Amino acid sequence: MRNIISIPAYNEEKTLTSVIEDIKKVMSNTSYKYDILVLNDGSTDNTETVAKKLGAIVKGHKRNMGLAYTFKREMEECLQLKADIIIHTDADGQYPAEYIPEMIKKVEEGYDLVLGTRFDKGMYSGSFIKKIGNIAFAKVFSNLLKTKITDTTTGFRAFNRKVAELPLINSFTYTQEQLIRTGRSNMDIFELPIKTRETRSSRLFKNPFDYAVKAWVNIFRIYRDFQPLSFFGRIGIIFVSFGVAIGIWLVYLFLTTGKIGHVPSTILSMLLITTGVQIILFGFLADMFKK
Repeated sequence: MRNIISIPAYNEEKTLTSVIEDIKKVMSNTSYKYDILVLNDGSTDNTETVAKKLGAIVKGHKRNMGLAYTFKREMEECLQLKADIIIHTDADGQYPAEYIPEMIKKVEEGYDLVLGTRFDKGMYSGSFIKKIGNIAFAKVFSNLLKTKITDTTTGFRAFNRKVAELPLINSFTYTQEQLIRTGRSNMDIFELPIKTRETRSSRLFKNPFDYAVKAWVNIFRIYRDFQPLSFFGRIGIIFVSFGVAIGIWLVYLFLTTGKIGHVPSTILSMLLITTGVQIILFGFLADMFKK
């Protein structure tokens, strides 16, 4: 069984050596056969040179393409290398390699996707804002997948070929989409509690506000793409409810005062109800064609 430990890297010459050496040290105490793949995402420093010197398989982009695109490329390369199990980790040293053998073992035991969770008995070293965002994500995903998930944004994960072959379309991040596609494909997910190291600030977000906005936008996208009937249905019901409320108010005025009129309000009520019904019908249509 071939194990590929995949590491995306963008200008990580300062930390990549310790990450790879940590992996080699841990794996040398096991009987697992493995290769290290470094996907160089257009680095302008010596990331590629460092990776090759340490014996890693190095693939890359001529320019920086971003984490989501890089992950898709990683999956392509791992499948071409005939990987049976893929272990994905970061180049900044946040995730200790000591957990890799146990993650591989869990995949061997039959789990399709193993997540290194920082929140279920783990020790998270990130900011409070990010922690709150991850908790929100966890609640959303636990609801969508009908199973308890505590960490949806962890990049530390191990999975089999079936998971690697799942299509990914998100251009911002891969973590949540891979998780939800795995769950929706009725594959088994396992969370392994881990303790992380404190690292540099994230390059994905400019500040906590930027993180919060992108996190919630992503949550809405997830609902839209994977539960379109629920997503559009709720929006439609809001429109219909406001329209009906205005209509009830108009009826009340007629019954209590005997006056008719209020043409603008009548038009608004009809418009809201019609729009709401159309949105609900669109939800049904989207649900028919969802992937």
